[in-house]
Amino acid sequence: MGYSPLDGPAPSDSGPTKGIMSDLTAAAAAPPPAMSRLGRLRSLDPAFWVGAGLLALLAFLVVHPLVRLVLASLTDAESGGLTLANYAAAYGRARHLQALWNSVQLGLWVALLATAVALPLAWLLTRTDVPGRRTLRVLVLSAFIIPPYLGAIAWILLAGPNAGWLNRLYVALTGAEAGPFNVYSLAGMVVVIASTSFAYPYILVSSALELIPSDMEEAAAILGAGPGRTLVRVTLPLALPAILGGVILSFLEAIALFGVPALLAIPARMPLLTTQLWQFFGTPVRVEVAAAYAMPLLLVTVALIWLQRRVLARKGYAAVGGKGGARRPVALGRWRWPAFAYAFGAIALAVFLPLAVLLQAAFAKAWGRGLGLDNFTFENLRFLLFDHNAAPGAIVHSLLYAAGAAAVAVSVALCVAYVVQRRLVPCARVLAFLCLAPFVIPGIVLAIGFFAAYTAPPLPLYGTAFILIFAFAARFLPIAYTGSNAALLSLHPELEEAVRILGGGRLTAIRRVLAPLLKRSLLGGSVLVFILATHELSAAIFLYTTNTRVLSVLLFDLSEEGNFERLASLGLILLVLTLALVAVGYKLAGRDFLVRREAGAPGA
Repeated sequence: MGYSPLDGPAPSDSGPTKGIMSDLTAAAAAPPPAMSRLGRLRSLDPAFWVGAGLLALLAFLVVHPLVRLVLASLTDAESGGLTLANYAAAYGRARHLQALWNSVQLGLWVALLATAVALPLAWLLTRTDVPGRRTLRVLVLSAFIIPPYLGAIAWILLAGPNAGWLNRLYVALTGAEAGPFNVYSLAGMVVVIASTSFAYPYILVSSALELIPSDMEEAAAILGAGPGRTLVRVTLPLALPAILGGVILSFLEAIALFGVPALLAIPARMPLLTTQLWQFFGTPVRVEVAAAYAMPLLLVTVALIWLQRRVLARKGYAAVGGKGGARRPVALGRWRWPAFAYAFGAIALAVFLPLAVLLQAAFAKAWGRGLGLDNFTFENLRFLLFDHNAAPGAIVHSLLYAAGAAAVAVSVALCVAYVVQRRLVPCARVLAFLCLAPFVIPGIVLAIGFFAAYTAPPLPLYGTAFILIFAFAARFLPIAYTGSNAALLSLHPELEEAVRILGGGRLTAIRRVLAPLLKRSLLGGSVLVFILATHELSAAIFLYTTNTRVLSVLLFDLSEEGNFERLASLGLILLVLTLALVAVGYKLAGRDFLVRREAGAPGA
């Protein structure tokens, strides 16, 4: 073997002069270092450049905003030096600490209520013979159609302390001076948020229960265990990972929401973490203090995911038999219809009642006057679509930005999933990790990171459509990646190998084989990201300007005017667009494409 300078001193068989001359001769014969590096780069496989490009894109979408968020929290706004003054300003006031505590309380109560509703519902609709369970399962997923802030508007009309329909009905029936319901309270916010977030634990738990074969429950019954004991000792322990995941998602959904707290907590004079963050973006903007104040939200999210893994790592939760085991429904007997009433009641509170009151207000001259032809009008919709100075533009912006975000998220996710599945680059696991990282980044934290990263040079995107498109794409990248990865897992690499054996290249295999087979799955995933992007408020409220306002922001702005008829009409427009997109998703990817939302971060 030849000598290398890395091997240490050169052997010399005729004195040191010969060794020195040999080194000089080798150095003269070798190409210049710059040229050798260029040659090595040119000889690299094209997959290297694909991996490098994807790494750069993910750094732009995920890493850079988070790094700038952390740096901003430690940077003095005037001198640019390092400081802890931002943390002192963020946590030095009792009001700011109270907001943190209020958010923790809100998250805990929402997680408990949402899980308490979802667990029985998941068991009834997956393991029993409750009537109409297929229809009920589809209706539960429809809870995703109503954005939380739109649900809050509906509940203001239902449970407002004075004019809310439920309070008016109570007064009419009992003769009391006032009704008992007050949506502008901690209990009111818990009910409003839980009415939509219960779908998170429901989806996770129902998916887990469907994989548990009935044989294990029957074996417990043979050994003398009753239905209740079997449920507690066999079924629920096997579903524990899903239950914990649902609790964590519900908690994070509650503490990271902006729309519901802004509509309900601000009038109630109850400070919360997200509303306090929004106030830091008033005049003057204190992004450094906001970054410091957002750190607990990020740390709590990461800590909960870590805790979940630690708890679940201590035991195994696999069921012998898996998908191959039989799953026979439990006969409820005389409890079938009470079980149906429970499931339908939960869906009615989450979907039907809010939709009904929004429809009534949207077509009313004055929503408080109730139903009647003399109170019916199309004027609210006509005004918003043709006369309002911001609504038509907000509708167009929402559609364009959502389409752009879906295209970016699905394109990046598909490329990363392909690189990971085919193991084309050494850093494939890093790429997958970065795609899933936004799952543990609350939307409001990600938005502040984008503001800190792309407001000033060298990439001043603030004030343009691009910052919203990229923020939405990063927000829902985990959903796009999960769908793309699952679709690729269903296709064996031998399909591509057959094309290459016949003389086609990798691009030919992708274009002629993979693309047609993945088309339905990718279109369904794109529709799902599109729907979520049109609903997103937590990120949009920090990144929009007058020229880039979207529907979710306009809804929030109209709520401050107090015109609930026009507010409900704009919400109805958003719901019609969503329903049309859901119909497209059903057509392209089947009825279960909404279930993929469970892989993403909590919504707006």
